[in-house]
Amino acid sequence: MLDTHQQNMNTVLHKSNTRGTAEHGWLQAKHTFSFASYFNPERMSFGVLRVLNDDVIAAGMGFGTHPHDNMEIITIPLEGDLEHKDSMNNTAVIKSGDIQVLSAGTGITHSEYNKNKDRPVKLLQIWVLPNKQNVSPRYDQISLNIEDRHNKFQQVLSPNSNDSGVWIHQEAWFSMINIDDCKSMNYRLKNPEKNGVYLFVLKGKVKINNQLVEHRDGYGLWNTSEIEIVANSNAELLLMEVPMSNQ
Repeated sequence: MLDTHQQNMNTVLHKSNTRGTAEHGWLQAKHTFSFASYFNPERMSFGVLRVLNDDVIAAGMGFGTHPHDNMEIITIPLEGDLEHKDSMNNTAVIKSGDIQVLSAGTGITHSEYNKNKDRPVKLLQIWVLPNKQNVSPRYDQISLNIEDRHNKFQQVLSPNSNDSGVWIHQEAWFSMINIDDCKSMNYRLKNPEKNGVYLFVLKGKVKINNQLVEHRDGYGLWNTSEIEIVANSNAELLLMEVPMSNQ
């Protein structure tokens, strides 16, 4: 049983097939929230979670050099190899099992290309509004042990530089889990008074507090301290706990 008072809990379900779509030949993108040419006033953000893009970049193609400022940008490769270059002279390749963070702060330019000439690269790009403006730009990436998320929550991002995963300028925690069919897990929010949690199903299907959430669906919950996840198949999830307001 959930140890929480949930009579005031709020939820929002974003089905996979309701996302915005961009087809550029070299890029196929699905936008959970308004982005670029996709605008939906009902889909501006989930709290400070501003962008959740599910991208497929064709072999040898990518995003040319472009600027950002005052945004925390998180990249999670799902398949293939992504090459990153930026104006701080960082050059790196990230792959499945890695996570990259870019604190754009006062301003940065970067490019992202599919390093492979024979296959696409699949990735999530996530933007989180920072709780501090005009910080010094910063880049970081780490490699994670995927086995550490088998039937348990592997923290991959937090507000703390000495904690597990990468860190950002925001009171946010991201976790990933690979959960076996019929397994039940509870996630307890780190800061339930201010935060909600947005779950994105990478593979499979689960019930979250009895709501069925399937492949590439997103489900947000707030005004709760704990959520229950029951797998209806082998499933992979990304959980993003974020402030519902940046005040």
